[in-house]
Amino acid sequence: MPSDIQPAASQLEQLEQALVQKIKTGDVELPLLPQAASKVMALASDPNADAAKLSALIHQDQALAAHVLRIANSPAYMPRSPVVSLQHAVAMLGITLLSEIAFTASLKTGAFKVPGYEDDVKQLWRHSLASGAFAKEVARMRRVNVESAYLCGLLHAIGKPVVLRTATTLASQQRIALEKPVLSGWMAGYHTEVGSMIADKWGLPKQVAVAIQYYGDYDHATEFRQECLLTCVANRLASHLLTPDEMPEDTLRDHSVFAELNLYPQDIDTLLLTKDQVLTIVNAMNL
Repeated sequence: MPSDIQPAASQLEQLEQALVQKIKTGDVELPLLPQAASKVMALASDPNADAAKLSALIHQDQALAAHVLRIANSPAYMPRSPVVSLQHAVAMLGITLLSEIAFTASLKTGAFKVPGYEDDVKQLWRHSLASGAFAKEVARMRRVNVESAYLCGLLHAIGKPVVLRTATTLASQQRIALEKPVLSGWMAGYHTEVGSMIADKWGLPKQVAVAIQYYGDYDHATEFRQECLLTCVANRLASHLLTPDEMPEDTLRDHSVFAELNLYPQDIDTLLLTKDQVLTIVNAMNL
């Protein structure tokens, strides 16, 4: 919504108050969890799940199947030979990784949409992908559940596109032009509350819901503190990878969360060595 005319401070204050009121009263249009993503998440947590069930599920959505095959053949996963079918993808990548790819692909195509702000949403999506990938690296280092860490990283800022859509809709209705710094500030300030609403609506695992709410305020988490710490680290690493001007390496390292996770400077060095690998995954998933 470009404009050379800056809104008065009072207009912005009133608009922000309207945004806060909508969030407090729950008068916010929350995205639906795409059906395919919901089924994949349920299947991934089913101890009786097998490759045939996962392949059949992905086959139900031809667009999703095409996305999954394209990602499986991307440089991020470097198959020894071209992956030609979902059964082949399962054999090459395993059920867990293929479930992760299918969940991520179906989420992108269904939940991250704000008409008129496609570039902003794309940046948010890339940050989510990078956070998920870094969360897995930190989880491996800490020898904790990698799949759970991925979901925490991927979904920690799921409220941001909703705040963006709600704020820009209000601004459009009131004919007020919003600059990006204002929108960024509102997304940063209100996304955890909206993210908690989405986690409840989608029935996300408890540890993911807690990480969404407390990753930036982990001292107030009464449970799943490690997931919050891990997600905080993944979020900072993703910011450093994608927006290094905003998160230079000195700033990245200068945070107590690394000590809280018992990560030493050499551990941070090791995590930073995975930047190229994470960027490859982000580019592969950036549908």
